Amino acid sequence: MNSSVLLLNASYEPLRVVSIRKAVILLLKEKAEVVEAAESVLHSGSMTIPRPLVIRLVYYVHIPHGLHLPLTRRTVLARDGYTCQYCGGHFSREELTLDHVIPKSRGGKTEWTNVVTACKKCNQRKGNRTPREAGMTLLRKPFEPKYIALVLLRESRPHQVWEKYLRHW
Repeated sequence: MNSSVLLLNASYEPLRVVSIRKAVILLLKEKAEVVEAAESVLHSGSMTIPRPLVIRLVYYVHIPHGLHLPLTRRTVLARDGYTCQYCGGHFSREELTLDHVIPKSRGGKTEWTNVVTACKKCNQRKGNRTPREAGMTLLRKPFEPKYIALVLLRESRPHQVWEKYLRHW
């Protein structure tokens, strides 16, 4: 069972992923409200509450948007949703590699707009060529994500109900 809860700002902007314990504390202190809940419930000696999947802060928290997310293997995998950007397959962290769209040996840089997630088979097939030279196409053009991509870093398999809150950010 997924024990993480998506925390939204009062504006419904995703802030981060919190533990179920932290989510319950925010709810009990009336600092947050349940937006989405599972069919199961949580029991204590004196109360029963729906098991939260998504909660929203009651008051808006200002988040600086000028922050840059560091480019690491973990952040690229999170940005690309653990999906090979060539074949579209979903893989585990161990089954994925990072690929330089324009190979480093040909002047490509290690930057957000030139690095994508690729499965080992596709990365080997592409080799030291550009996708065009290899007859391959990218699912989407690589981009520098907003800071909010950190939401996905602690959860490689987010709950399906989270998608509608994450897709716009």
